[in-house]
Amino acid sequence: MPLLEQTRLRIFEGFLHVLDRGSERAAHLETGQRGERAAFFYLRRQGYIVVARGWRSGRAPGDLDLVAWDGDTVCFIEVKTRTTRNVATAEAAVDDHKQKTLRRLARHYLRQLPNQEAPSRFDILSIYFEKEKAAEFELFRGAFDWI
Repeated sequence: MPLLEQTRLRIFEGFLHVLDRGSERAAHLETGQRGERAAFFYLRRQGYIVVARGWRSGRAPGDLDLVAWDGDTVCFIEVKTRTTRNVATAEAAVDDHKQKTLRRLARHYLRQLPNQEAPSRFDILSIYFEKEKAAEFELFRGAFDWI
């Protein structure tokens, strides 16, 4: 990624962080929002083109955290954020029920695309915000399939 674009992303990320400081949310909701915001910038730095955040179909419950293109592949990215690794890994929260929900939503999303046959995959991005450590990101490309 060119230096100018990296600088723009850093400035934009800092700006959003300052705007969100005054919000009054429950701690777990704040952690989730912080994670999804960090995920957006992390994926941009990895070359993804993010086209939707918190996408809802209106016909099925739930939402797609992020929808992005990685080359010619549309990726449905589930973001899981934790403040510790002591209980379980973040990606472990994407159980069979969650996968089923994400598949249903992804089918709704793909129906709106001009090229409904575009290659697609499901990714999970685990983010850890542990005290006195830099944020850690673990991206699981193709974490689960359509079946």
